[in-house]
Amino acid sequence: MQRIEKLLISQETPLIKALETIDRGAFQIALVVDEHRRLLGTVTDGDVRRAILRGVSLDVPVSAVMNRQPKTFRQDMDRETMLTLMQYLNLRQFPVVDDENRVIGLVRLEDLLQQRSCDNWVVLMAGGLGTRLGELTRDCPKPLLKVGSKPILEVILENFIASGFHQFYISVNYKADMILDYFGDGARWGVEIRYLHESKRLGTAGALSLIREIPKEPLIVMNGDLLTKVNFRQLIDFHIETGAAATMCVREYEFQVPYGVVKVDSHRFVGIEEKPVHKFFINGGIYVLNPEVLRLIPQDTYYDMPNLFDELVRNHLDASVYPVHEYWIDIGRKDDFERANVDVYEEGFL
Repeated sequence: MQRIEKLLISQETPLIKALETIDRGAFQIALVVDEHRRLLGTVTDGDVRRAILRGVSLDVPVSAVMNRQPKTFRQDMDRETMLTLMQYLNLRQFPVVDDENRVIGLVRLEDLLQQRSCDNWVVLMAGGLGTRLGELTRDCPKPLLKVGSKPILEVILENFIASGFHQFYISVNYKADMILDYFGDGARWGVEIRYLHESKRLGTAGALSLIREIPKEPLIVMNGDLLTKVNFRQLIDFHIETGAAATMCVREYEFQVPYGVVKVDSHRFVGIEEKPVHKFFINGGIYVLNPEVLRLIPQDTYYDMPNLFDELVRNHLDASVYPVHEYWIDIGRKDDFERANVDVYEEGFL
């Protein structure tokens, strides 16, 4: 049972502070209590992401989004009963309370199972040319460019391994031999690495048509030039919870118009808004796909992920989005590469 002092917040706590508590505690949950430590509700990472998608401000008190009727365990409940209930209810964590509903701990499913391995496949897309990086990629494929002391792709790989993933595919094209020589079969990291060899550019989804064995579980697909602190296990949990066929990670992007924007109706002046800020969700380059989705990808054809998600919609299959609030950078340009060389240390990748 986990100690929970750092997970306790009041119902007046702003949602942004609750999110910081969730991230800092690494348990994907914050426990809302009163002054006597009695449990009032819970807030999970998923609750916050759904609130963001609804347009809820992160300044609202946590009481606006918390689960007011959380499932709990009593302190005298035995391990087997806890495990059975968590698996039956498909919940990964339960607060533990005493007879007066005061919080005394937190039980996590992974602690009861005592396992770290995650059998979901991970596909890392590393077949791009990296042309935006100019001379840097003339003699070296972008995935092997070093951020800090290690190649970008190695940092990504080790980040997944730290979360328990052990089965990988890497799509390769440009200077593929250099990538194969460096990573081999993955034995150096204690994992399995297989390769998807693109004889031509197949886009951000087309290489998945080269997978001959259909997986049994949802697989993660990620661009091989991203650094992020996304919790990948949590991403899979969110995907399963929504019941979607595919999930796309999205980032909130905003820009401010540097002028006053005039509102008009035909030739009439209606009003003016000074320097408005516009917000959008943009594609984050990380996806979770159910195995059956792979059958929608055409063979030997250039095909991007947006094409695949459009196809899902046309086929009336649910596709969800997962807002990323964690650290995230796309190493596409030289200034991004330079920034990543600093961030890789400050964000704790190395």
